[in-house]
Amino acid sequence: MLNRLYARVLRHAASPYAPLWLAALAFAEASFFPLPPETLLVPMVLAHRQKAWVYAAICTIASVAGGLLGWLIGAALLDTVARPIVHFYHAESTLLTLQEKFRQWGVWIILLKGLTPIPYKFVTIASGMAHFAILPFMLASLVTRGVRFMLVAGLLWRFGAPIQDFLEKRLPLVAGAFAVVFLGGIIALKYL
Repeated sequence: MLNRLYARVLRHAASPYAPLWLAALAFAEASFFPLPPETLLVPMVLAHRQKAWVYAAICTIASVAGGLLGWLIGAALLDTVARPIVHFYHAESTLLTLQEKFRQWGVWIILLKGLTPIPYKFVTIASGMAHFAILPFMLASLVTRGVRFMLVAGLLWRFGAPIQDFLEKRLPLVAGAFAVVFLGGIIALKYL
């Protein structure tokens, strides 16, 4: 089923409405949908490398808007919507762990988890469940999602198709390494 869905999403990359599909996918992924926005972002940037930054910006803005929906699902629709979404992904323990991390670490969880392989929808729903303040949530989401999509678009813009296989297979590793460097920089600034 997921392979058929992936193939359908890829067909939209060649459509004249591809930017709208990209926005819809980024919005939906941030709150309930299984496929990441890179599914469309990668082929779109490869087809039109001069638009890499525009596509990354579309992804970022739509993802943050979808993140707000995810936050609302977690905050206001916990039993009717959030729990069925989390159950569909068999991620109950992931959500509980994230909720506890929000209480301990606050905005840092959003900044780091938005770059990692943990689906962003769990970060958004858990932040709503924890009733994390909306303004810091939105600002942290804008930073973390922007960095992620700009990193992907920048690598594709710079290296083109040869980097595609690397990104598809190792995007979580690249994002994780960036998160470690980012965290290291913050710690260095705090203690040096």
